[in-house]
Amino acid sequence: MDTDGLDDIGSWRGEFPILAHTVYMISNSLGAMPAAAADSLADYARTWATRGVRAWEERWWEMSREIGDTIGAVIGAPAGSVSMHANVTTATAVALSCLQPRPDRNRIVCLESDFPSIIYLLREMQSLGWELVIVPAEPDFSVRADRVVDAIDDRTALVHLSHVLFKTSFIMEAAPIVAAAHARGALVLLDGYQSAGIIPVDVAGLGVDFFTGGCLKWLCGGPGAAFLATRPDLLPTLRPRFTGWLAHRAPFAFDTGPLEPRDDAMRMMGGTPPIAAYYASLPGLQIITNVGVDRIRAKSTRMTARVLELADRHGFPSIAPRKPERLAGTVAVNPPDALQVSRALKARDFLVDYRPGVGIRISPHFYNTMDEIDRTMATLAEIVERKAYDREAPARSVVT
Repeated sequence: MDTDGLDDIGSWRGEFPILAHTVYMISNSLGAMPAAAADSLADYARTWATRGVRAWEERWWEMSREIGDTIGAVIGAPAGSVSMHANVTTATAVALSCLQPRPDRNRIVCLESDFPSIIYLLREMQSLGWELVIVPAEPDFSVRADRVVDAIDDRTALVHLSHVLFKTSFIMEAAPIVAAAHARGALVLLDGYQSAGIIPVDVAGLGVDFFTGGCLKWLCGGPGAAFLATRPDLLPTLRPRFTGWLAHRAPFAFDTGPLEPRDDAMRMMGGTPPIAAYYASLPGLQIITNVGVDRIRAKSTRMTARVLELADRHGFPSIAPRKPERLAGTVAVNPPDALQVSRALKARDFLVDYRPGVGIRISPHFYNTMDEIDRTMATLAEIVERKAYDREAPARSVVT
């Protein structure tokens, strides 16, 4: 039982059906589904069944703006500044399509510890004239802010920066990097996939030009609802080349002349949106809003500290930052045979994941309890001690 004034957060546990039979410690990968998401998807189905094509004019066409503003309230982005996309890689491509490499400004700075999907995208962009500068990681997979600053020069057009590094949950110090980039005339894209919903985020206060993220993880909204927040004063000046009819001021004129972009963030969007994903995402967003990210962070800090305490007690190394202000919602624990141990945990309904180099990522959210953390670590230790796993288990194409 929690005893620090956060007890009432536990009342939300009943909203997440999987918690009744599973110890769910994998919200850094996929947040638990709220029960209300099923009702919301049923509402989508009823709307489609009963309203048919009329649903577009009654809600669906502007639903991207509706859900974008809901997300904006969580991350501190002004209304009308958040556009919706299928995934963060696509959102990043849209932002990048607003820029044109020039001989005197054609560099993109990113981190070796950024999520690989983004680095794959940026590498392929080199064929269009971009030059990629990758800031190396430290042995513990963190990245020093001063090294990022040193990598920025007068040829830098864009700095891509993970707010929280996905392997280690290390919180990057964004402010000096943003200041250095702007001083050199460069834009900054902050990837908040591992920060939105688990640590307080103030997009406007950070002063970043773009902020990406998604509802898949800590926002408990499922796949297909990623987002791109664009600095409001920058927004009217941007013309994404990766675009489509949703961005058009008058899409139903079906005019094939030049695009006349909308004034709000929907000018950053493309083709027909995934409406079902929006319905699925809204209940999680509403719960996160009601609980409050400040309170979520307070409980998360206690829980990650407990994971580290127990990891130390059992002698399991962890690459997680030891300063609470630098650690977000995940603790990576690296026992012997970590991949096999993670699979054994999942077989017992303790859901975690594994990443090469850091081990088992344990990611409690506000709906978890200290008792679940204690049981997870005790079970992990028992599996390691008894070697209660199959060393010969076949490799899988999906490692979670």
